[in-house]
Amino acid sequence: MVIIPSIRITVGSVFCCNFAPMMKQVLLLLATMLLTCCSKDSDVTAQTMTQRLYITIDGKTLPVVLVDNAATQILVAALQEGDITYEAHDYGGFEKVGALGRSLPTSDMQTTTQAGDVILYSGNQIVLFYGSNSWSYTRLGRMEYSSQVDLESFLKAGRGNVTVKLSLTSGATAVSSVRSADAEDDDYYSLSGQRIANPIHGIYIKKGRKVKRQER
Repeated sequence: MVIIPSIRITVGSVFCCNFAPMMKQVLLLLATMLLTCCSKDSDVTAQTMTQRLYITIDGKTLPVVLVDNAATQILVAALQEGDITYEAHDYGGFEKVGALGRSLPTSDMQTTTQAGDVILYSGNQIVLFYGSNSWSYTRLGRMEYSSQVDLESFLKAGRGNVTVKLSLTSGATAVSSVRSADAEDDDYYSLSGQRIANPIHGIYIKKGRKVKRQER
């Protein structure tokens, strides 16, 4: 006599058989989403430049750490040719805004700004924030400041028009910091007075004068 073992199929076992592949798909989807989020965070970090520009208002200067995009690259190239000065006024109780006098490429995205942000609006206006606003902007960078009070004082928040100067140096003293004895040699110096062993394309100080070095 041959005994055939009985096979019991229950609703629970069928459910488990169908649920396992579904769970696998869900876990794969969650893993993909996590990797995507991490990759976006890495992209944002990678966009930060070591390049700084300086904003001067009424004789006081703050550095701005730039992000790396087409707008900042064009702006830095323009500043290598010379400082840019423009007039800015208060708007909305949270910003100083002014026409740059030229257009920069935009990569607008919906942004909630914070105090200290430097933003490009409408392709040709620079916005310096001492408050917050949500709009479609191109981010340029962020001012380095010690406190909200100091930032508002620097921007003369709510106190009318100001003249803003953008430059790649922190002031005239930076260029003059190259000693006259050193200025007689053939070495290149940055605009901040640092000796440059292997200068590339850009503006430098050589023998006490500004020179432009082209890539070969």
